[in-house]
Amino acid sequence: MSEAVVNGAEHVPVLMHPVIDGLNIKDDGCYLDGTFGRGGHSAKILNVLGTAGRLIAIDRDPAAIIVAQERFDADKRFEIVKGEIAELKNIVLELGLLGKVDGLLFDLGVSSPQLDESERGFSFQSDGPLDMRMDPSSGQSAADWIAVAQERDLRNVLFKFGEEKSAVRIARAIIAARKSRPINRTSELAEIVSAANPVKGQRRHPATKTFQAIRIQVNDELHQLEDALSATVDVLAPRGRLCVISFHSLEDRIVKRFIRTSSNEPEQYRGMPNIPLEHLPPFKSVGKAITASDEEIAQNVRARSARLRIAERL
Repeated sequence: MSEAVVNGAEHVPVLMHPVIDGLNIKDDGCYLDGTFGRGGHSAKILNVLGTAGRLIAIDRDPAAIIVAQERFDADKRFEIVKGEIAELKNIVLELGLLGKVDGLLFDLGVSSPQLDESERGFSFQSDGPLDMRMDPSSGQSAADWIAVAQERDLRNVLFKFGEEKSAVRIARAIIAARKSRPINRTSELAEIVSAANPVKGQRRHPATKTFQAIRIQVNDELHQLEDALSATVDVLAPRGRLCVISFHSLEDRIVKRFIRTSSNEPEQYRGMPNIPLEHLPPFKSVGKAITASDEEIAQNVRARSARLRIAERL
């Protein structure tokens, strides 16, 4: 099945084969794609699933919902739900599948169409409205947040979510610029950051970390991830697999910490032969973090920062 193309932008899913191997798909299993995107991973899961299998996909982007309906509406094994991953437990509960999901995937990256469509406002590469919302119909846009954020809040977001060393200088420049006129376009923000944070001799655009940080803030991405990971304990069936693809160190640290903590018994019971059932670890880690091969990176440069971690429900 070909990849989805939206307004000319092709989305190539990363780490496809490791994800499919990691999910350990059964013919009649029930699987959940928690971040549908443009359906690349979902399409492959459906190709591997048998006729009695089931795949539920979740996404908060209305454009992703349209793609899912257009691509897979005829496949009775597939169902798309508009929602956030933080709502995972309630979504699965309403479907009557709590504790019955055999595999769960989170691909935490922004999809190629989201990055490439200038009107979504995710990228500094082309001019567009400064939006950045995964769901443009809900919440506060990046422009709205920048218009009201205190300097200390801007500084903290840039430092914490962007790991931006020049957070103080950039935050001060944004506050100064918005006194003259609202910052409503991606090009405007990129110019302000570039002037405040000139970077010479590096391939990375000086606004890269700022755009990442503000996007994470606007979409509450890290809290969404933490809530979703917590829900997996109740969502997955025994021996069900959790696969998470992250694209930056903030996400990966959260995933790594969750798997490590959930795979170890509490310290007071460590090493004891008989641990009470309620204190047994709910997961075991499966292998080490998986990164893209040189061949995949050559074909899809966005795979270079991808990192897949896998755990199994006990």
